[in-house]
Formats: sequence, structure tokens, C-alpha cells
Amino acid sequence: MNIIQLLHPKALIDYVYNDSTCRQALEIMGNHGFTVIPVISHDGEYVKTLSEGDLMWFMVNKAICTRRDLEMFTVDDIKVKRNVEVKPVLVTATIDDVILMLVNQNFVPVIDDRKMFIGIITRSDVLKYCHSRLAKPESQQEDEALAWD
Repeated sequence: MNIIQLLHPKALIDYVYNDSTCRQALEIMGNHGFTVIPVISHDGEYVKTLSEGDLMWFMVNKAICTRRDLEMFTVDDIKVKRNVEVKPVLVTATIDDVILMLVNQNFVPVIDDRKMFIGIITRSDVLKYCHSRLAKPESQQEDEALAWD
């Protein structure tokens, strides 16, 4: 299967720029209920994925207590602290590559061959895809597999 079919394009998702203020990132995450959000450069390159935990630890380490204080820092100032780094996949990656990555994260950032961020693939969409494949009889799966190739 081509993973592009599961892609949520950049134009339809929320992200922050690496030079956005920490307050902007916090407000976007809070308003949408996100626990993580992609960070990109103004050139369109994927930079990192920012988590609410990264933001919280940054605030603790800098003794930041107010939203106004967050305006003095950019997302670039925040160091990502997690056991598993969220790495992007190329748009040519296989569904198997994506599934293995989604074991430890909610979404996988997708980039093109120029390293430009083009969107994300979510864990829930991959689970729905896998469920639909398991629910179909094998003969239908084989017919569809041939159509994808």
C-alpha cells in the first residue's frame, strides 16, 4: 500500500514554526487538545515534534510561571527530551515502516525527497486501515493488493 493514501496533508493540520514563541505553541496545543505537534521551518522542512512534556520541563527548568514569560522564548529554545525521537519517514516508506514507528508515537511526520514536511500519518488511521484489511475475506485482499501494485 502507498502511505500517501493515509496522509493528512500539511494544509489540513496544525503545526508550529521553529521560531514561534513558546506561548504560541502552548496555545495551539491547548486549544486543540494536542499532546504533541510538528515543528517546521519557514522553508517547509520538518524540524522536530514538540510534546507538552517538553514544554513543561522547559518551563520548570527556566522557572517560567506565566504565559507572558513564554513569549520571551521560541520553540527552537526547547530541547526535546524523550526516549524515542520522532523521526519523519519519506513519502516512499512502506506501511510496515510506519506501523513500527507508531508503536511509540501518535503520528509519523512525512517528508518528501527534499526533506520538506508534507503531512502526517496518524496511529488511528493506520489502525482503521489494518482493521479494514483484517475484516475482508482473503480473496478480496488479494484483488486489492494487485490493484495497489
